[in-house]
Amino acid sequence: MASLMENLITVLGSICEEYDKLLELSTKKKPVIISGNLEELSKITDEEQIVASRINNLDNKRREVIQDIANVVNRDVEDLILTNIIQMLEPRPAEQQKLAKVHDRLKAVVHKVQQVNEQNKELIQSALEMIEFDINMFQAMKAAPETANYNKGAYSAGSVIGVQRNGFDAKQ
Repeated sequence: MASLMENLITVLGSICEEYDKLLELSTKKKPVIISGNLEELSKITDEEQIVASRINNLDNKRREVIQDIANVVNRDVEDLILTNIIQMLEPRPAEQQKLAKVHDRLKAVVHKVQQVNEQNKELIQSALEMIEFDINMFQAMKAAPETANYNKGAYSAGSVIGVQRNGFDAKQ
């Protein structure tokens, strides 16, 4: 059982380290989003995908270790959340303290990552709104008013100011 707890503590520590890397990348992303540097944003996103993949692999190891612990203590794996395991370790205060410490660290870093990602999400939404506003402005500029020119039969012969109706202009 002691080696299983050490494995769990080690895996959780590795997950914390990966989340720290993810937090660093997410923090780097904020000024990149603000500046609109899509190339750098793409690089950071690729790095985040690599870190997320490592976190996923470590989480699978964590599940395996918790499954092994559930088999040893003869409990349902669904009941074995970290807080329950920490309570079970009451007779072993050293392991209990290590596991509680890594649990608190993991909980804190995940919360920070969520906060930074929420800020980045809001920045991206604002950028998209600005792009949509710009597109609407360009469309409104093309829909300029018609001149009030009439021909001899009192029919409107006016043209739309500033609009070319020949489709897409690649020079713009």
